[in-house]
Amino acid sequence: QVQLVESGGGSVQAGGSLTLSCAASGTIYITNMAWYRQAPGNRRESVANITRDEIKTYADSVKGRFTISRDNVMNMVWLQMRNLKPEDTGVYYCYMEAIRRGSPLTFWGQGTQVTVSP
Repeated sequence: QVQLVESGGGSVQAGGSLTLSCAASGTIYITNMAWYRQAPGNRRESVANITRDEIKTYADSVKGRFTISRDNVMNMVWLQMRNLKPEDTGVYYCYMEAIRRGSPLTFWGQGTQVTVSP
């Protein structure tokens, strides 16, 4: 079974930076990789997505501040976050889509807390 292991969350002051990482265990063909976040009382929202061909899309709220990247050999995805704002606070989840024996699969990480203080 494939598992996603996240790391890199923490607490920073506004204007600071953090980099999140997520690694998929096992051998599997991963197509899309993405980061989502969920603030208390809010729905989980998409933050950034990167296709296998490295086409990137971002939520408007993070454009110009966050950068998503991936390594297809290591099955890893990163989220570099700069100029963090208090509204970026939340639990960040790694998400991956894969194909195994012709069937689509989806996986979620366990979540990592990001807290940005004013």
